[in-house]
Amino acid sequence: MPTWEYLTTPLLIHNTTAILNNWGAQGWELVQIVQGPEGGLVAYLKRPVEGSAS
Repeated sequence: MPTWEYLTTPLLIHNTTAILNNWGAQGWELVQIVQGPEGGLVAYLKRPVEGSAS
C-alpha cells in the first residue's frame, strides 16, 4: 500500500489554473478545494512518497 504525503496551499482566484498546473507538474494530485478560515480558497493535494510500495 502506498504511503502519501500531503500539501495545502492557498489559491489566488485570478491564478488557480497556473498554481494547480505547477503542483501537478511536480506530481501532486488535487484532493479537494475548500474555503479557508480567512475566506480564500485552499487546495489540498497528495502524492505518493518516493520509494513507497504501490
